[in-house]
Amino acid sequence: ELIRSNDPTIIAFAKALLSGEDISVFEMDVHMSMLEGSVGILPRRLMVADHDLFMARAVMRDNDILIAE
Repeated sequence: ELIRSNDPTIIAFAKALLSGEDISVFEMDVHMSMLEGSVGILPRRLMVADHDLFMARAVMRDNDILIAE
């Protein structure tokens, strides 16, 4: 797990940054809004492969995005 956030702009920005660095990312919990009633209280998670984690964290830190530790 790289990021956990319920802010869709942070998720979109992080995915764009990672894609620019050729780091594959998988977004989890996308469809949880149906269960919560589309309120947006449940966070989404961005997952990266173990071998990309160090670089992905560096990209997030360089762009002032808080990461899950």
